[in-house]
Amino acid sequence: MSILESLPPSTAPEYKETFVERLPLQLSLGAWLIIIIAVVSSVVVLAWPEKDVEGLTMWTFARNHSDMYIPLAEEYNAANTDKDDLKLNIFLIDGQALQRRMLSGFMSDTPVADLIEVEQGVIGKVFSGPLEDVGFVDLTDRLKSEGIYEQINEPSFSQWSTRGRIFGIPHDVHPVVLLYRHDILVEELGYDVEAIETWDEFADTLRAAQDIDGDGKADRYLLNLWYTNADMHEMLLMQAGGGFFDENDKLAIDTELNAFLMAKLITWMIGPDRIAVDAADFSAPGNELRLTGRVLAGVAPDWLTGVYQGDLPQLSGKWRAMPMPAWTPGGRRTSVWGGTCLGITKQTEDFEAAWEAAKLLYLTNETARKLWEQSLIISPVIALWDEPFYHEPVEYFGGQRLGSLFIELAPDVPTRSSSPFRNLARSEWANAMSRLYRYADQNEAYTVEALQPRARELLGEVQAEVEKQMGRNVFVRDQLTQEQEAAQ
Repeated sequence: MSILESLPPSTAPEYKETFVERLPLQLSLGAWLIIIIAVVSSVVVLAWPEKDVEGLTMWTFARNHSDMYIPLAEEYNAANTDKDDLKLNIFLIDGQALQRRMLSGFMSDTPVADLIEVEQGVIGKVFSGPLEDVGFVDLTDRLKSEGIYEQINEPSFSQWSTRGRIFGIPHDVHPVVLLYRHDILVEELGYDVEAIETWDEFADTLRAAQDIDGDGKADRYLLNLWYTNADMHEMLLMQAGGGFFDENDKLAIDTELNAFLMAKLITWMIGPDRIAVDAADFSAPGNELRLTGRVLAGVAPDWLTGVYQGDLPQLSGKWRAMPMPAWTPGGRRTSVWGGTCLGITKQTEDFEAAWEAAKLLYLTNETARKLWEQSLIISPVIALWDEPFYHEPVEYFGGQRLGSLFIELAPDVPTRSSSPFRNLARSEWANAMSRLYRYADQNEAYTVEALQPRARELLGEVQAEVEKQMGRNVFVRDQLTQEQEAAQ
């Protein structure tokens, strides 16, 4: 007899409750609340009536864009009342929500719109996989066969192109100018600002205007720029011929030119030759500095001049615009900042209808006029640049013919990278700028000569970090390598 057989039978009652029967006792009140909410919400979602939209759909993230497109769509629909499949529907969606829905749809084949507007900070994510898996239709051949490619300012295509193919129609050019307080610098202090040609001349000529009371200390600053504003840094780098990627989208951030520019910008923000202040756009403190004359100038693309016109009516007549000072005599007098394109998704069931809608919304005189009148943004369509509305005086800028200036500068805007790693490079650059600013502060290093070696070290670290991340994307890495080798 075994030990087990020798034991007396158990006198404990047999436990007959199942797991389900025990469940109410094991779950807390909070857990039950979560389950109830999940069940109810699932039923509501399943029972929610799905809106059946006839015709084409377009998603945009900008209210001023949808305000332009909706009347055009209504006219388009009125002219096609017998063709429901051609009806054009415009949907304004929050930018973050649009990005998530678009990328989710591209990756999982869930429904997306026929046409989608994409902002420049998002397009790299669209291009982050194999070329054949980009969610937008490749428009390269259609643009060229219809002669549209030649009608559009060529640099405006660069941001919407990857590996030699174009996936979006450009919405804009966004040339950058220098805005300055004409009422203070010219009318009050008598400076000939328009005669300034380079950034060094700008700083040397106007620095004295920063001292109001004559005590040798700055009471206001010449320029709106800070080490945290990577968008503005990238724009200035591109003006100088630097940047994060070369023309073949090869990472090129660790260069002597970029190190010089990084050091130069820091000298504008700290030390005895400081000329810049943090007057962030779209912020109450930044606007207060402008309204009180504590910042006397700033760089601005066309869209930002439209923002100032709407947000700072108190400064009407006090601004003037001029070409940006160049980095060297005879150098580029403009740059580029921001951008949007319109892509046709591969999910559209009628590409020809979507193509005609895209041309209506992006390439017509009516759209260009509304875009200018609402936002002071010029169209990338070269044939429209002679339209009279671009060359009329703008009261907010003292009657200056602002559109004429933007159009004069438009052909010279630099090309831009559409690398999937551009946002990463920009983020790492911003970190390096912050570190160099702290280095300058801690070591009282306020000259380019003192800062440039440290800048080069930091950029070497940035280059290594971005390259490491790029190396992990086997799809883009391999295709970009092939393209770069073919280009060399």
